[in-house]
Amino acid sequence: MAEENNNKQGAASKPPVAGKPKPPAAKPSAPGKAKPSTAKSGASAKAKPVPAKSSPAKKGVYKPAEVRAEANPFKDSKTGVVTGWLQERFNVLVPVIDYLKKKEVPQHRLSFWYYFGGLTLFFFSIQIITGLLLLLYYRPTEAEAFARFVYIQTEVPFGWLIRQLHAWSANLMVLMAFIHMFSTFFMKAYRKPRELMWVSGFVLLVLTLGFGFTGYLLPWNELAYFATQIGTEVPKVAPGGDFIVQLLRGGEEVGGETLTRMFAMHVVLLPGLVMLFLSAHLMLVQVLGTSSPIGYKEAGLIKGYEKFFPNFLAKDGIGWLIGFALLIYLAVMFPWEIGVKADPLVAAPDGIKPEWYFWAQFQLLKDLKFEGGELLAIIIFTIGALVWVLVPFMDKQASREERSPLFTLLGLLVLAFMLIGTYRVYLEYGW
Repeated sequence: MAEENNNKQGAASKPPVAGKPKPPAAKPSAPGKAKPSTAKSGASAKAKPVPAKSSPAKKGVYKPAEVRAEANPFKDSKTGVVTGWLQERFNVLVPVIDYLKKKEVPQHRLSFWYYFGGLTLFFFSIQIITGLLLLLYYRPTEAEAFARFVYIQTEVPFGWLIRQLHAWSANLMVLMAFIHMFSTFFMKAYRKPRELMWVSGFVLLVLTLGFGFTGYLLPWNELAYFATQIGTEVPKVAPGGDFIVQLLRGGEEVGGETLTRMFAMHVVLLPGLVMLFLSAHLMLVQVLGTSSPIGYKEAGLIKGYEKFFPNFLAKDGIGWLIGFALLIYLAVMFPWEIGVKADPLVAAPDGIKPEWYFWAQFQLLKDLKFEGGELLAIIIFTIGALVWVLVPFMDKQASREERSPLFTLLGLLVLAFMLIGTYRVYLEYGW
């Protein structure tokens, strides 16, 4: 025992080794204060949290916890300097891309009709690009318009191609818009909740026709001059028609002021309105998705669903390439003629007619060649347009996912009117 005590005292008096810190002595517990048990700790961990200031007990309204997205989802990714710079500034587009990846397009035997909306947008893009190039040389004055038109066609490098692409893409854009409208109508894609999508699409079609009407006069050749004179004469028979004619012409007759106004509407007013309604239309398409024909889901005719991005968008791109190839072929093989300069003092030549997308209306005006016939035609056009744009609100059966043969018959009658009227003008005047 004595030896053990001596060893303990020696160990206690032994100095610590240099460089090796002495471990801290355990802190003695206070007398009478026991260490809390593990069970008690677990119970306190499971205790209910203190309610926040916006708790239901105080305000009476449940407010869920706010979950914010990561400010920069790419912060932990290994990227280069340029890629990192772009990601840091464009990470706001990540939710948009994720949404596009989740959007799906139904696949069925009529799915190919979906591509005509994209083709319309593609040819509109061609219109913007070629129109901007033509603006570099065109001057909208009575003295210079036709001369600059000839200069673009003959002197500017590839000016003839740009002008032909602009003319043909305008016609193809109108054609694709009509096909898109009728395919949407017969598949009843306007039904609830897509009513506003149909209304915005109809407004876009009217604005597209406005592009054709205002751009027709800009070459200032003989055919365009007299066709515009006849076209602007029609509203005179309607109440308030004189004001509309004065607004379009800028005077009593078609002249330099008319050319300036048509140019302003063609390059400023109409593009602004189109961009406004096009943005709304595309937003509705993305939010509401692509509709399938009535009864296809119930009958098992939906083959499946494909991702909008990138699958459907890639197929849309293939359609654009085919459309561009067709556009180049038409521009090279079937160029539009220059014509002769407009002369208001000469009589109108025979065979004056509007562009082909106005032929059906033109033929109806010719058929109603009696007193009051033009006014009757305007009334028919106005009522017909109102009924057409309000179809989604009248077709209650389609909104209930039921077939509506009455409105299908209406669409067939409108289509027959346009095709027959157009063909009759072609037989009489040719292309």
